[in-house]
Amino acid sequence: MAERILEHMQERLFTALLSDVLDSLGHMNQALPSRIRPLDEGITMAGRARTALYLDVYEATPGENPYDLEIDLVDSLAPGEIPVFACGQSGRIAPWGELLSTAAQVRRSAGALMDGMVRDVRAIRAMGYPVFHGGIGPLDSKGRGKIVAVDVPVECGGVRVHPGDFVFGDADGVVVVPQAVEAAVAEGAEIKLRGEKETLRELRAGVPLRTVFEKYGIL
Repeated sequence: MAERILEHMQERLFTALLSDVLDSLGHMNQALPSRIRPLDEGITMAGRARTALYLDVYEATPGENPYDLEIDLVDSLAPGEIPVFACGQSGRIAPWGELLSTAAQVRRSAGALMDGMVRDVRAIRAMGYPVFHGGIGPLDSKGRGKIVAVDVPVECGGVRVHPGDFVFGDADGVVVVPQAVEAAVAEGAEIKLRGEKETLRELRAGVPLRTVFEKYGIL
């Protein structure tokens, strides 16, 4: 259960903190690229990854439901889970919109993450459902891409994500914490949070930045 500590720290976490701690542990490729942005910068997202791997296609196969695995994944979401859609680099796929957001929110999903596009953005913002995306566009995934595997390791925005990994997003971006290092990240985050609190207190009191840095080693 130690690796679940991060879930209980959600209210105090932020992406820069997690990224710094992961860096200190030698995991320096856990932050998604800057193009992955929240629809609403005022909303924080934290939960467990449920992954989906997309394949680019260039036509809709007659008689086939291209949304089958997408529907299965959304319908099976548990509270606190985050669908993570690895859409590739084509920029042709907008797999997420108002309908999926509604279905996921009803199941108490913690949010959605994709390196593809999102659509119906005004409706999703009004819902208050956290969505982190690689762009905004109207393109349906039908005839452009379809899920070929779920709950498998994927790369989303170039970052490896395994099912069950802890995913955290805020106005600064998204960080993925591998399950294998969660306990160490939680411990490091607690230490850094205390240090940053003291650093801020002394800086606000007028102590020079260099003096504070030499004392706490935090910047």
